[in-house]
Amino acid sequence: MTMNEDLIMAVEFHGHLCPGIAYGVRAAQIAIKELIEKRAEDEEIVAIVENDSCAVDAIQALTGCTFGKGNLIFKDYGKQVYTFIKRPSGEAIRIALTWEPPPETPEEQCLWQRHMKGDISPEVIKCIQERKTKKVNLIMEVAESELFTVDKFTTILPKTARIFPSIKCAMCGEKVMEPRSRVKNRQIVCLPCFEDE
Repeated sequence: MTMNEDLIMAVEFHGHLCPGIAYGVRAAQIAIKELIEKRAEDEEIVAIVENDSCAVDAIQALTGCTFGKGNLIFKDYGKQVYTFIKRPSGEAIRIALTWEPPPETPEEQCLWQRHMKGDISPEVIKCIQERKTKKVNLIMEVAESELFTVDKFTTILPKTARIFPSIKCAMCGEKVMEPRSRVKNRQIVCLPCFEDE
């Protein structure tokens, strides 16, 4: 397999090549082509991701949408869906994975089950790696229209990232973001100390 520049960048960020990275690369490429033109330097583009899979690492690496900048929003829906919104226009694109990979052979299914039960024998590892590589190749080659449903629309922009003051927790002494602090026994505390009985 020959890896393109985007796939290489995503793998370097994530740490290894896998189907999830390939999905994220393809989604990010669509967003860049259709909406943003280049990697975000600040908050000019917002990504809303509906899962916490490997694909999100590729989206961070290629689009520049990150938790630290406040332009990566995670919604825990467990769906392979990625929405990108351009500031200040509100132009948006929603990319939903719809592709069904070809079915695995009975042998691949058997070896995958062994792997899921902790089998790391050379036979199983070799099959798993071949299976991943085969799937990555398919993901990178399949037509965009077969891989995803893509919808363009205009939406209300999410708020920009806010920076809050930190407050020292009265119990553990660690700093906590002010809106995440709580009051316990008439003292300002962090969430872990608040929840600790």
